[in-house]
Amino acid sequence: MNIPNLLTIVRILLTPLLVIFLINERFDWAFVVFAAAGITDGLDGFLARVMKQKTRVGAILDPIADKALLASAYITLAVIGLVPNWLAVTVISRDLIIVFGVLVLLLFQSGIEIRPTVVSKLTTLFQLFTIFIVLFTTVTHMALDRLLFCCYIVTAILTIASGLDYLYKGILMLGND
Repeated sequence: MNIPNLLTIVRILLTPLLVIFLINERFDWAFVVFAAAGITDGLDGFLARVMKQKTRVGAILDPIADKALLASAYITLAVIGLVPNWLAVTVISRDLIIVFGVLVLLLFQSGIEIRPTVVSKLTTLFQLFTIFIVLFTTVTHMALDRLLFCCYIVTAILTIASGLDYLYKGILMLGND
């Protein structure tokens, strides 16, 4: 097990802790945990590239860690009323469509490789940034309503665009069979 993969596992383990802090309205600790998870997300990819430690396990675990963290955060924040329900549904729906699509491709094709696109990476970045700003404003009590609204809109647009991009590519892959 290399350092990048260990960092990814740490991110997975931080996810339930984040949810517990959010449910218990310990937004200060939720903010710290989410920031740590975000740092490990950037650090694991960076170290894997720099240290030439990209692995198949890491390629599988990293998106799972991202989806677990983001899905848990968006669902919990929507339930406690800190993000709009429509945004949480948009984020979760995209992830479900991607997972369903990968399963369909695995049934019909062997050896598929799903690589994140630029729009997908931007989507993840904005989804993380939006949660960061939500928690930051909750902890600091700063009124950043316009910034939050912009985050919601940009995140939704990127999430939908990324989902459509993956859907299009999946249909093309199935069409080549």
